Amino acid sequence: MSTDLLVANLLSPPILFFALGLLAVFLKSDLEIPQPIARFLSLYLLFAIGFHGGGELRHSSLEAHVVWTLLAAIFMASLVPLYTYYLARLKMDVYNAAAVAATYGSISAVTFITADSCLKAMDLPYGGHMVAAMALMESPAIIIGVVLARVYGKKKEDSEFQWQDVFKDAFLNGSVFLLMGSLVIGYITTDNGHQSLEVFSKDIFKGVLSFFLLDMGLVAARRFRDLKKLGWTPVVLGLGIPLISATIGLLICRLLNLSTGDSLMFIVLCASGSYIAVPAAMRLAVPEANPSLYVPMALAITFPFNILIGIPLYLKAIEWFK
Repeated sequence: MSTDLLVANLLSPPILFFALGLLAVFLKSDLEIPQPIARFLSLYLLFAIGFHGGGELRHSSLEAHVVWTLLAAIFMASLVPLYTYYLARLKMDVYNAAAVAATYGSISAVTFITADSCLKAMDLPYGGHMVAAMALMESPAIIIGVVLARVYGKKKEDSEFQWQDVFKDAFLNGSVFLLMGSLVIGYITTDNGHQSLEVFSKDIFKGVLSFFLLDMGLVAARRFRDLKKLGWTPVVLGLGIPLISATIGLLICRLLNLSTGDSLMFIVLCASGSYIAVPAAMRLAVPEANPSLYVPMALAITFPFNILIGIPLYLKAIEWFK
């Protein structure tokens, strides 16, 4: 892997547009992406990555390494929130620690998509089953985070709290449902079906990703303000937890002898934090937690770290361990 990978990643159009969004807020520009457009861009990226992953999965056989990779994904989605909770409890109350645990146990689809773009630029393939791994890792941490809050918070379930609502929000929230649906459609459709959508699902992908990351830069920069009053704890956890998770993920990749592309995608999933699905679920299930803590941690600290530094760093680590 080239030692110039970090520079190449920083100078790629999607990353530069993310930086442009940050700069716009810091310079007090009135640049803004209308919310309906931002929502559409997010849905498009989930559709495109799911549809493409389904096609790749259809062309690959369900071999032992695929099954083991999916099981490892579920294992990490269950392990990460547990040690994250106990680390967060050193400085936070039960409810905020549980929300942070769910945040870092779940995943960031946008970070995954950015890694996908990086691999394509280097012509490094990865298996379509990694998209299925991404979908499987979204929900377990949400359930575990809620359980931790209920057990350690010693709060009895009241008449207003319904577990079926939590499960529904974890497994049927829009991002998971679209991702899984696109994966299934991509799997069952024919090669002609994929070719008929190629212009929309593939050719414009990087342009849409660049525009979406511009919006993410705007949002992330605004979230920095929420962290000022919280001291160094969110920064330490927001950088430390992903590095711990990435290290464990790297060891699992070596154990399973995954390819470079699969290894990067797996590590990125382990090291990312959710700022879409988890906040929606936590608002319902753990209203005692403070969204201005766990949302900015994932969005303003972990997300920029992963796409600017983390992805090249993980690739270098994969190469070193080969």
